[in-house]
Amino acid sequence: MKKNITHKEKYGPAMKMIEPAEVDAYFEECVQHCMTHGKSRTEAESIERVNLGYYAGYYDNETRARVERLFRCAHPIFGAIAEKGPPTPEEAFEMGLNWRLRPPKRSRTIVGRGPIGNGRGAARVPQGSACGQEP
Repeated sequence: MKKNITHKEKYGPAMKMIEPAEVDAYFEECVQHCMTHGKSRTEAESIERVNLGYYAGYYDNETRARVERLFRCAHPIFGAIAEKGPPTPEEAFEMGLNWRLRPPKRSRTIVGRGPIGNGRGAARVPQGSACGQEP
């Protein structure tokens, strides 16, 4: 995996995976990439699970459920779809609003459209959910 990579390039392939062996190998590649940003293995595994869960939230419920099951992750705001089901649009809006209005706590920077780690298009996300730069 190249060092400077977009979220789509990094997490997009995971949304299509269905074979456990392929998932395990790809997750390891993601963890190793995250560790190149100075994270420990434990931190990198946690970060990658949060990022995969978050990214899967942009896909249909079937894809999100499969990704959460195969990668053993959950959406950091909505929780696991297998436990809580998919949020309605109103619930998703309310959860996002509540997350945005919560008291600030230490967070990391996750890069939007640009390559991970370049600092362009940065947005705040929950602690432990991005490899790379500090805010």
